[in-house]
Amino acid sequence: MQFGNFLEVVTFISAILTIILVLLQQRGASLGAGFGSSGELYTTRRGLEKSLFIATIVFAVIFVLSILGLLLIPA
Repeated sequence: MQFGNFLEVVTFISAILTIILVLLQQRGASLGAGFGSSGELYTTRRGLEKSLFIATIVFAVIFVLSILGLLLIPA
């Protein structure tokens, strides 16, 4: 397997995982907001929410680096 093909696979997998992780995160769409109550409080991320946030950042960085790698490798 050539390095370019490997980067294409890494790019595809990291893109799919980034999309899934972004969709799994909860943000500002609480039940109270649907009835007119804003309820916006600053809270820190804990537990699974923090892990999802960090994993999203990691996979987004992997995606960007793999795209840059594909651009720099001659075809």
